[in-house]
Amino acid sequence: QNGVMSGLMQMLLLKVSAHITEQLGMAPGGEFREAFKEASKVPFCKFHLGDRPIPVTFKRAIAALSFWQKVKLAWGLCFLSDPISKDDVEKCKQKDLLEQMMAEMIGEFPDLHRTIVSERDIYLTYMLKQAAKQIELPRASESEPRKYIPSVVVGVVGMGHVPGIEKNWNSDLKIQEIMSVPPPSASSKIFKYVLKATVFGLLGYGCYRIGHRTVQFVLSMPATQSYLQRLAEVPQQ
Repeated sequence: QNGVMSGLMQMLLLKVSAHITEQLGMAPGGEFREAFKEASKVPFCKFHLGDRPIPVTFKRAIAALSFWQKVKLAWGLCFLSDPISKDDVEKCKQKDLLEQMMAEMIGEFPDLHRTIVSERDIYLTYMLKQAAKQIELPRASESEPRKYIPSVVVGVVGMGHVPGIEKNWNSDLKIQEIMSVPPPSASSKIFKYVLKATVFGLLGYGCYRIGHRTVQFVLSMPATQSYLQRLAEVPQQ
């Protein structure tokens, strides 16, 4: 549904998520599930999923990468097997170490960082600001002056997004551009057609080889040879 490359990347990231779950005994995103549970306990509390839709993020991220960057990223995700401990997770909560990790990601995949982190910083900031708008109180009549009360908002975000949200908070944000999905490039179209042709070609060749061997096996059976011999003798009689 989301395209070949996007689908493959989602499968690889699910593999990474399963690896983390196996190592730590808990699935990533637990803080968001906990936020949902806590919100259900508060009267009149509204719960909003404020992140950009995953398909949009994936498609923009994949479109931003070159072919070799996609191969390099996929290779790294395929063979991710480094052990992860709870101490490692606690270390990631340290601001200096987190900034260092983000800097390494920027250096290796700057376009990936832009689409997965920086653009989502903007989107998350925009959604938080929308949620934080003052609430207008009901009026008894049109002539009554408008009265507002401040909203009480608790935002639960990943630590890596906090600096970007602080940076963008006082900016006039527009999210239309970062919500658009760029059309596939010529190279990705060619790769898609080559991949499809290769898969169908291999399937066709496999069916041919299996069919050829099956026919040879059937023809080599004594019962088949006897039947064919009798068929050959029928016109002569």
